[in-house]
Amino acid sequence: MSIMGPIFLLYASIAFLWLWREGIAHAPWVQEGEVLTSHRRSGRTGAGKTGLIVFLAVALCLFSLMCAAFFMRMEEPDWQLPPTPLILWTNTLSLIVSSAALQIAYSAARRGQIARTRAFLVACMLASLVFLLGQIWAWRELVSRGLYASENPANAFFFLLTGAHGLHFIGGFVALVGVTGPTLHRIESEIMTARLGLCAIYWHFLLVVWLLLFMLISGFTDNVGVICRRLLY
Repeated sequence: MSIMGPIFLLYASIAFLWLWREGIAHAPWVQEGEVLTSHRRSGRTGAGKTGLIVFLAVALCLFSLMCAAFFMRMEEPDWQLPPTPLILWTNTLSLIVSSAALQIAYSAARRGQIARTRAFLVACMLASLVFLLGQIWAWRELVSRGLYASENPANAFFFLLTGAHGLHFIGGFVALVGVTGPTLHRIESEIMTARLGLCAIYWHFLLVVWLLLFMLISGFTDNVGVICRRLLY
């Protein structure tokens, strides 16, 4: 039996328990006042955070499937990982910096530290741009060496994994730009602070996923791959 079934069952169980804790079974259209008051007292999250967590659970399943396919395909004799572009190390560092800067900006916004929030938001945006441009540079480097996706399955997985992560990153970056602009002018708004918190969660998710993908495409997980293949078959 493939281990992916129990893994997805685990994801679904965690998501269900979390949604149940957040009160998804309540009927706010019946007892709206009581539910809202109860949520505020218990510190439960709003609809925005719930929607984000559900989306991240779906994205996690997607990346898990691609990683499982990666481990299964790497056993074939024609598998040969492309050389890791050195720019990926810089990209990884820039994503760590942007994630940390966004978390600091969110913490500063909650304390009402306007200047500190603005400074770290700008730092996050700059580091994010470095990451995005660096990923494009890595693609160009492989293409310039003749390492096209059609040349080898490992090359195709490199473009697939980094491309999927890049699409999620661009989506988050657009949302971050949408939040950063108004936040720079109305930093005292509770809604803006809450949106910053959602962006921070998304950015941390992107960082964790990227660190795992980076280990995959750099060949750091070959021994782990042997174990995973035994579990997948």
